[in-house]
Amino acid sequence: MLGAGFRVSEIKTVTQTPDPRTRHPASPVPLEDMQKKNFTRTKRDSGTRRRKTESVKIKADADPRLEKVFASIGIPEKTAFKPDPFQLEALSAVGKGDCLVTAPTGAGKTWIAEQAIARIRGQGGKSWYASPLKALTNSKYYEFSEIFGSENVGILTGDRKENPDAAVVVGTTEILRNQLYDAMHQGQDLSTDFVILDEAHFLGDEERGVVWEEIMIYLPIRIPMLMLSATVGNAAQVAGWLSAIRGRECIVIEETKRPVPLFPLFFHPSGTLLPLIEEGPGKKGKLYKKVSACLDDKDSPPLSPGRGLPPLGEILQVLKKYQLLPAIFFLKSRADCDNALELCKQNFIEDPDRAAQLRRRVGELVGQSEHIANHRHLSNLEMQGVGSHHSGQLPAWKLVLETLMTEGLLDAVFATSTVAAGVNFPARTVLFLNSDRFNGREFMPLTSTEFHQMTGRAGRRGMDHIGFAVAVPGKFMDIRLIAKLVYAPPSSVLSQIRINFSMVLNLLLSHTPAKIEELLKKSFATYMILRGDRRRKAQRLIGNEHKYLWQTFLHHLDFLQQAGYVNENGELTDDGVWASQLRVDQPLIIAEGFRIGVFPESDPALLAGIIASFVNEQESDDRIDKVLVSRNLMRAFLKVKKGLKPFAGHMLEEGFEPKPLYMRPAVTIYSWAKGNDWEKVYQFSEMAEGNLAMLILRTADNLRHIRALYQVFPQAAETAGKAIDLIMRDPVAAFYEV
Repeated sequence: MLGAGFRVSEIKTVTQTPDPRTRHPASPVPLEDMQKKNFTRTKRDSGTRRRKTESVKIKADADPRLEKVFASIGIPEKTAFKPDPFQLEALSAVGKGDCLVTAPTGAGKTWIAEQAIARIRGQGGKSWYASPLKALTNSKYYEFSEIFGSENVGILTGDRKENPDAAVVVGTTEILRNQLYDAMHQGQDLSTDFVILDEAHFLGDEERGVVWEEIMIYLPIRIPMLMLSATVGNAAQVAGWLSAIRGRECIVIEETKRPVPLFPLFFHPSGTLLPLIEEGPGKKGKLYKKVSACLDDKDSPPLSPGRGLPPLGEILQVLKKYQLLPAIFFLKSRADCDNALELCKQNFIEDPDRAAQLRRRVGELVGQSEHIANHRHLSNLEMQGVGSHHSGQLPAWKLVLETLMTEGLLDAVFATSTVAAGVNFPARTVLFLNSDRFNGREFMPLTSTEFHQMTGRAGRRGMDHIGFAVAVPGKFMDIRLIAKLVYAPPSSVLSQIRINFSMVLNLLLSHTPAKIEELLKKSFATYMILRGDRRRKAQRLIGNEHKYLWQTFLHHLDFLQQAGYVNENGELTDDGVWASQLRVDQPLIIAEGFRIGVFPESDPALLAGIIASFVNEQESDDRIDKVLVSRNLMRAFLKVKKGLKPFAGHMLEEGFEPKPLYMRPAVTIYSWAKGNDWEKVYQFSEMAEGNLAMLILRTADNLRHIRALYQVFPQAAETAGKAIDLIMRDPVAAFYEV
């Protein structure tokens, strides 16, 4: 919280956060103990409180009932592609109106998009393919370039802008939303004839769902929309809403059958693989009797020593024996993913030809970046065929792992659940070591949607007859919950629309407040409350009545009028017009900084450093040795803090809480912009490499919006452009070259 201004003096110390599911942080477990093949279990002697230990050795074995299942493992014969009925139905529906396709991961939803795009191109029209992730957007760009020709495909992600007037444009949803803002402002129609929204279940995403909902509301009715998703539990309700606000039918095409069947397994602490659940009528979700017996046995040996990781290297050997590789292990934290690699040191790729192929391919992928060519996990990748994948890593390194896994060259990847969403990352088997997921604030049980996204990576179409999901018992594993989730339907999507200053400014570019009220009445939130069958839940989450959004809008409008960005007639002032182009997380506070002239507009490195403080989302330890802080940067930072203090205080008084500014991200990005090497900046930042890369990318994105203000602030715009060039270099920029 800012209080009356931005804080520097009130320092917060950041320490490693203990797992909130336990009362005390874990004691470290010696690596050699974790790698021992003999794990111990304890039981109380009936006559004393002394503990006795029994040695339990993992031995690869399988329940007899699995013999027939494992016999079906193999690679399907190559056959000519034949569209599934749901694909043909969807393609037919696209020609009639809007279409929402829900089908399991890997079922072939992209084929529908490809055929629909080809049809539009054949008619001389243009298509816009929007996805939630830059990594997925880049992947689709290369995929579509192969299909339609690179000269016919463009990409727009903020970081990349290539061939924007192409017949097929691939971009992020935020870019598409911003283009809709611009089209409404200029009184023009969006320059496309067809829109595909991939991962449409992001409509219910707490942080970004508002962007999907805005697109669906603002998109001109003449432009048909195809939505693709694997996980929409209330598809009919979403379609009903769209039909109501767009005046054209939205057809739902649902496919529930997985292209590759999924078989759930249980990893017994002894090393024996068991079926997780019983088969037969009326037994859905009922645990297999041997699994139930294991869970009920209080003396059952633990796989994990205390809160440590289980013997993952030995688990890999069990999977290898039964041909269950490649595998994705879903772990609860970044540290666990990295530490898992140390437990696989005894695993080697036995096939010399495959080992040579892996080393050759790794060399090709990492050769374009000196930094990732010296990555600390490179030997694990080349020697053991295993990798760690999480958001704390550089985008370029994650892309290397994704490529190798997709090409079938790795045995296993240890990943957090974030890999389940939107990345082509297939395996034969996925393993669950915990039944909860950290949502940024607390650990919560996996939802059916999250579970289905994760198991969607098990079983590769055209490469597997069957996929497997393995539940591994442990301290944070509710095996019975996992069993129930196997057959649970996907969760319903709820509206996440919310009012913010960027939305208000951009809507006022082209609409009067009265017209905006009519737009807000079209929200999915309003539809859910007034017509939805989940009325009570929607009311509890969104508000007691559909006027809630309008009241929130008026609150923002009133503040903008007080601040001089909107006049008394509800029209943007000159300042409001240019401020609307700052489509960033904190547009108003940054706009105010330019309006009162507190930003360094002539020094690119200084400007980059100051802007970094506005995009940083994590609390930072600001105890910095003054020797490490440039005097110029300190003066610039204090000038911004002092200059914006009254405005920040006004925001706080009116119920808007500006985010705090921290010095460390400013020093970090300033140091990077001044040309210091990655290792030095990384060590100082006290961030994971992935977080540092994200800070750089988001700072660059904010600077691009400042660069767009060249007509109002020409010097600042020119400086912002130079700042982008300073910070977009290897290993961050390498992400776009691998």
